[in-house]
Amino acid sequence: MPWKTITTALLGILTATLSPMAANAETTAVSYHDPSFGSSCRWHRFGEGEKPPWYLYAENPLCVEYSKRDITIDNGGALAFLLAEPSRFALALPSCRYWQLDHWSVQNHPGDVAYVSWNGSYWFDKDTGGAGILLKDFRINGMTVGVGDVVEALRPTFPALAEVLARYGNEAGQTGLSIDIPTAWWC
Repeated sequence: MPWKTITTALLGILTATLSPMAANAETTAVSYHDPSFGSSCRWHRFGEGEKPPWYLYAENPLCVEYSKRDITIDNGGALAFLLAEPSRFALALPSCRYWQLDHWSVQNHPGDVAYVSWNGSYWFDKDTGGAGILLKDFRINGMTVGVGDVVEALRPTFPALAEVLARYGNEAGQTGLSIDIPTAWWC
């Protein structure tokens, strides 16, 4: 089955990428955590293909949630997504403190098993120099794929490695980390 091969390859790449990072004591990557400014968020929610208004760029922090579950070929959902995404990026880039939640699903037709799907949380704080990314319930063709899946596979035979990797995902379909980023003088 080609999906099992692809899944195994992706898990191998994730393990090879994160293992040295996790073992290096000097790395700034740590387990995912929500941003410190999270409690001051005023959330703006946008539907499929909906572009955010330009004036939101002035909000600090800027906290948005996007629905991206209708990325389909046959009903124009993929085109609506592609047309909305540039304005979403343009809104995020100048922000000092930004947190985005989104819900992805890419499929041929509405209701089909998704080729790929996940729920994401991404944030950055250019004032304090932190950022984070978390993918939950990441699936390829309905199968969970993530560091959490690797942890479960390794735990019986390589418990020490599984424990190190568990910092970056301990549930099926989960992968996440928080890192240091450069600060911006204007923030």
